Amino acid sequence: MHYTAELLIQFALQEDIGSGDLTANYFVPADMHSHALVVAREDGVCAGIELAVQVFHAVDQRLKTTILRKDGQAFDRGQTLLEIRGPTRAILSAERTALNFLQRLCGIATQTRRYVDAVQPHPVQIWDTRKTTPGWRLLEKAAVKAGGGTNHRMGLYDHVMVKDNHLAANGSIHELQAAIDRVKAEHPSARVQLECDTLDQMQQFLTLRGVDMLLLDNMGTEKLCQAVQMNAGRLWLEASGGITLKTIREVAATGVNAISVGALTHSVQALDLGLDFLA
Repeated sequence: MHYTAELLIQFALQEDIGSGDLTANYFVPADMHSHALVVAREDGVCAGIELAVQVFHAVDQRLKTTILRKDGQAFDRGQTLLEIRGPTRAILSAERTALNFLQRLCGIATQTRRYVDAVQPHPVQIWDTRKTTPGWRLLEKAAVKAGGGTNHRMGLYDHVMVKDNHLAANGSIHELQAAIDRVKAEHPSARVQLECDTLDQMQQFLTLRGVDMLLLDNMGTEKLCQAVQMNAGRLWLEASGGITLKTIREVAATGVNAISVGALTHSVQALDLGLDFLA
């Protein structure tokens, strides 16, 4: 079960505001209204802007918001992403939670765009992984799409990924084929992908029926080129394992169809955004 954005916002506001914003309630007049801007402190790609709007409205429905940068749009340092008008106390109470969501999701979209740009002009997709913040998966994968990336499987339920630990538990190639046959019979729409650590293992897997994709794990560019030749266009090939911005273009040039990068979500740096009040 995925957490909804509304539920995550409720959790986040509860942990931050709790029984009430003591600072805003005691140091800001109740009838004061303000005009504030969410401003970029660095260049980036927008993601999560609608979520930030939901945070402000969850705190006070009287707040009026105007979106100036939509998800997927690039922005420069100093540009405004969002305008907020209304009760000052509400803007201040919502500020940190809205920025926490927006900064992380913009960070993911910005990081993804760097990887997407780095592989041009090779026709390869940049895939995310399941290395996401617990409860945030839908949000973070939406941010990857905003950055130009492609979502791989959403979870364990929508795509078969047979990795080395599964293979160790399953046994022989005949048992592997039997398991693939059962999956295809009971879940015909599910894609089946097998992880390959060696070219010899890949050669074995190419003899199996019902396989849609192969994951080429931690193979250097020379082996990846050999794997592409061995495959001869039969299956979709994904390269994975320790691929960085410095190495991804070389990997893309091997002819694989997709490159998965855990760093899009698991260690991304939040983008520097701020909320400024207008006089």
